[in-house]
Formats: sequence, structure tokens, C-alpha cells
Amino acid sequence: IEQLKLAQDQLVESEKMAALGGLVAGVAHEINTPLGIGVTAASHLDGETRRLAKRLEEGTTTREEIAAYQRQAQEATEIILRNLRRADKLVKSFKQVAVDQSSEQRRTLDLCAYLEDVLTSLAPALKRGRHAIEVRCPAPVSVETYPGAIYQIVVNLVMNSVTHAFPGGEQGRITIDVARRDAEIELDYRDNGRGMTDEVRRRAFEPFFTTRRGQGGSGLGMHIVYNLSTQVLRGRTQIESAPGKGFRFVLRFPA
Repeated sequence: IEQLKLAQDQLVESEKMAALGGLVAGVAHEINTPLGIGVTAASHLDGETRRLAKRLEEGTTTREEIAAYQRQAQEATEIILRNLRRADKLVKSFKQVAVDQSSEQRRTLDLCAYLEDVLTSLAPALKRGRHAIEVRCPAPVSVETYPGAIYQIVVNLVMNSVTHAFPGGEQGRITIDVARRDAEIELDYRDNGRGMTDEVRRRAFEPFFTTRRGQGGSGLGMHIVYNLSTQVLRGRTQIESAPGKGFRFVLRFPA
């Protein structure tokens, strides 16, 4: 039993590190796009600046050429700034969730803003399936908690939906509602996917249980969600699902 427990713990840690590795690859791919656009715009601006400088030295430039250069410089600057800000947002989001995932420290955070950072880091996976995801908060929710646990829970839920809820390239919708209920925080996660049978729902939290045996499923995703929810966050969980009725996961933990 001790050996099995040790093996299970090692597999859970491996799963967490694999998720972090996938996050690194996804964010690196995502950052390439705005950086590539920025480099192209900067190269174009550099070429036009050199061309205008040469014309000025020769004394052959015209008012129309200067006006055209001004327009091009303004457009190129806007493109560069817009894409650098996008890359900066991705890097900041990645830095925060990467640090949180690899540490078990408590800190105070705005849960709604933090979840937006988590979803930014998941953008590559969601974009491939063209899935829509939304965080809904009626008011800011400040809480002192373990952000690494929050990150791992949300990532596993989202990837579970992407993998199991929307087969055959279906476009899905995911919502995450966050609210304070007296002395508790409630995180209500839903997707509009194909749902679960009663048997799958009952066994969802079991370690190594998966409906994709031999297809890349480890059966540890929801088990990790349960362990983090109950042991780290000291919360309680609830699953609601039925075939064709989507999936709902509710987590309540002390504020």
C-alpha cells in the first residue's frame, strides 16, 4: 500500500510538471505571433526611415513623401506597441501562474483577475478548438489562498472539457462563476459538452479512472482536482452531469 501511495504521488507530480511543460510550449508559440508582427513592422519602419534619410541628404524629398512617411511611421508604431503589449500580457500571465504552480505558498489575490491570467495562459489550447470561455464575477473577490492549487484545478477542469466534452471538433462554451457566499468562496465551473453517464460521474474522482484508456488519458486529472480542493483548499466539491446535459463542478472553500 505504501509503494502504491508513493507511486501515485510521483505520478501526480509528473502530471503537474507535464502541465507546466505544456504551458511553456503553448505560451512560447502564442508569443511568437505578436513578436513576429512587431519585428515585421519595425523592419518596414526602419527601411522607410533609411529611404527618407537618403532623400533628405540628396535634397530631393517632397512634402508628399514626408507626409506619407509620417502616416506610415504612426501606423507602424501603433502596430508595434499593440503587439508588444499583447506579448507583455502573455509573459506576465505565464510568469505568475508558472510561479504559483511550482510553489505551495499562500498569498492574497483577486480571484477573478487571477482566473483571467490563468485563461490567458490557456489561450493556445482553447484557440485550437475555437472554444469560448468566460469568467463571471459580480464583484471583486479578494481571498488569501494557495494560487498554485487554484491554477491546477482550473487547468485540469478546462483541459478535461477540451479533451472529453467536445468530441469531433465541436465548439464548446465554458463559464466560471465566482462569488463570495458568507464565509466561503464559491467557484462554479460549467461546460455545455456531452456530459457524463451516472457511472462515470460517480467514479470521476477515482485515481487512474479514465474513459480514454490507451488514448493518452492518465485518469489523474480529476483526482488531482479533488485532492487539491479538499486537502489544500480545505473545501468541498460537487459534480452535476448527465448525457447531453453538459458538466458542472462546484467548489466551495473557506474565504
